[in-house]
Amino acid sequence: MIAKALAQEVLATAMSGGADFVELFGEITRNNSINMVDGKIDRATDNLVSGVGIRAFLGTKTVFASTSDTSRMGLLKCARAVAAATGDLRAVEDKILLSERMFPNIHPAKIIPTSVDARIRADLLRAGCFAAKEYDESISQVSGTLLGVDHTILVANTEGLYTTDRHIRTRMAISAVASAAGVNQSGSASPGTGMGLEFFDIVDPASIGREAARQATVNLKADYCPAGTMTVAIENGFGGVIFHEACGHSLEATAVAIGASQMAGKLGQQIANPKVTAIDDGTIPGAWGSVNIDDEGNPTQRNVLIENGILKSYMVDRLGARRMGCAMTGNSRRQSYEYEPTSRMTNTFIDNGPDKNEDIIASIENGLYCRKMGGGSVNPLTGAFNFSVVEGYLVRNGKICEAVRGASLVGTGSEILQNIDMVGQNLDRAQGMCGSSSGSVPTDVGQPLIRVSSITVGGR
Repeated sequence: MIAKALAQEVLATAMSGGADFVELFGEITRNNSINMVDGKIDRATDNLVSGVGIRAFLGTKTVFASTSDTSRMGLLKCARAVAAATGDLRAVEDKILLSERMFPNIHPAKIIPTSVDARIRADLLRAGCFAAKEYDESISQVSGTLLGVDHTILVANTEGLYTTDRHIRTRMAISAVASAAGVNQSGSASPGTGMGLEFFDIVDPASIGREAARQATVNLKADYCPAGTMTVAIENGFGGVIFHEACGHSLEATAVAIGASQMAGKLGQQIANPKVTAIDDGTIPGAWGSVNIDDEGNPTQRNVLIENGILKSYMVDRLGARRMGCAMTGNSRRQSYEYEPTSRMTNTFIDNGPDKNEDIIASIENGLYCRKMGGGSVNPLTGAFNFSVVEGYLVRNGKICEAVRGASLVGTGSEILQNIDMVGQNLDRAQGMCGSSSGSVPTDVGQPLIRVSSITVGGR
């Protein structure tokens, strides 16, 4: 991508502004996608992202610039701009010597999506969309996307690191609309993986379409959810989005280091029910949010964030480590070379607990069972959140009853952590894209079935 000798020259040039550390991040990413609406290809795209970002540190001050011109002259021009913005130009006394370091690939891909004929990829997507359309006569529209990503990075820095990594991702997303008597309701399914197209040897595209259609038909027949304070059971997989948003972002050094987090200064404190253990793990083979190395060249790791309710660690990037005086945790991520990296989640989940799933439902006299959660909003400083329930059911006398729609969960991260009083044993993860100051990155969210003893449920 960029020869070692040229990387050394670029780093030295950027260092000439007085920086105490400089990092070079190079990227070549090929994305292809096929979009289908009602069985017909609506759009097919194939694009290439290529460029370099250069970042300089002077204490906790950072200067960042990027360029798509990866010629020697283009890179040196970018480096000189970084140096000029850092401070007074001077000669770099110590020669920068880079040493190549290779990390093991724990996410090998067999069938690279970007190398497969578009007709084969279209047939996979068509199978998913057809299954959704044929699921029920009420299905009025189906759309789908098959995404393939081939992402290669290079990281070099003035500590001597020179390393590269390649990561393959595949994802199919199908949405279905069910209609009757002028009412339309939607459903979706969008599994993804850090694998190639061999993913579909494990997951049948038709099952993705049927799941999207099933959700749509359930919601079409559902009545509106009543509002009030309830006991709520939240199912695995997408249920983990609440921890991700309401609590996970508050454990990122980006917010913690500047005191803009509800969790700042609470290491070693009891912040959750003792049944709650939460983990961020970027090393899970083939997971959507996994990477071999983060975007600062550090190997990812399994970070226990909360153990038996005790706050054990934060997710820390290089800038956060400088501000907080602690070690980096392999959580530095960015959407592309155009973004300065920040501390971000990878695969973040509440771990299995001591309770049986059937006991959780049986314990609820009157409440709500959230089979699938949707999007929402959160304030990392206060932890206040509002999340939609994509698929929900009322619970009476320990039994799951009729489906309801229009529900939302409202609360704060600190409250919900304390109010999770039962944790089941069917941990599963779901895939999504997480947006923050360093752009949009793939992440897994997850948990087993949990019970929240009391939370505000918004209705119609």
